Amino acid sequence: MNIIDKSLLSIGECMVELSPDGRGKLDLGFAGDSFNTIWYMRQLLPTWFDISYLSAVGDDELSNEMIAFIDDAGIHTDRISRIEGLNVGLYMIHTHKGERSFSYWRENSAARKLAANIDHLNAAMEGVGLILFSGITIAILAMDDRQKLYEALTMARSNGSKIVFDPNLRPALWRSNQIMCEEVTRFAECADIVLPSYDDEARYFGDESPNETLARYLAYGAELVVVKNGANKIIAGGSSQPKFDFTPEKIQSPVDTTAAGDAFNAGFLSEFIKTSNLELAIEAGAKLSAKVIGQRGALVSLN
Repeated sequence: MNIIDKSLLSIGECMVELSPDGRGKLDLGFAGDSFNTIWYMRQLLPTWFDISYLSAVGDDELSNEMIAFIDDAGIHTDRISRIEGLNVGLYMIHTHKGERSFSYWRENSAARKLAANIDHLNAAMEGVGLILFSGITIAILAMDDRQKLYEALTMARSNGSKIVFDPNLRPALWRSNQIMCEEVTRFAECADIVLPSYDDEARYFGDESPNETLARYLAYGAELVVVKNGANKIIAGGSSQPKFDFTPEKIQSPVDTTAAGDAFNAGFLSEFIKTSNLELAIEAGAKLSAKVIGQRGALVSLN
């Protein structure tokens, strides 16, 4: 796969993040799975590599601040729609011994309408080399809009774009686990690279091992699958890639596991774009994830 001379478009919801600062107060930032990945990728890839975000925000002051934040990060915002009368979602991180849980306020999030216009979707994806989205991206959409996104992704893939999908299973966002699994399966069938997390896949798809997760997504038609597995062995393989496994270095005392998977995706994809070397890419993803969980919040300094 040679996509070094191409561009990257990520699709999803960026939210206001409230995270504990360790001193009894909250820090305000902006984050969200599909955005976290490209925020890190922007720092890892050459400046000439084009990175854009497709989402929707409201017309309130927090929406303005979010757009400014994304711009300042070096990520193009011209594919982000403005929707009058709506705002951006908000979530709060709770941590206990490094493990995180979340409280959400996103009912009036404009991002729920990011796929309302099929012409906008098609124009945004035209000529893009790599398109990234997640299970959260599709979960927040109304059924009709989800279908529009599916059709746009399918068209983009037929026109030569490579599609990257992180299933990121979040049952609280779906009407039922069955619908979640059905829709994740459907969208996986239009993806070239799939980046699932084994714990989630075992819980909701009943996979008995990471190898079973790998085989299932390859059977859906992916060219490459990388099964993340926390601190345990990562399994990867594809139609033109021999099966490979990698055991990351153990992290004794993680500070905050928020965005661990998003950071892995960023490290992996950035290295794979630059070298097309699966082993180096997995190692880079694991190293970046370890660095991120050693600090608080979803977006942390890489210096």
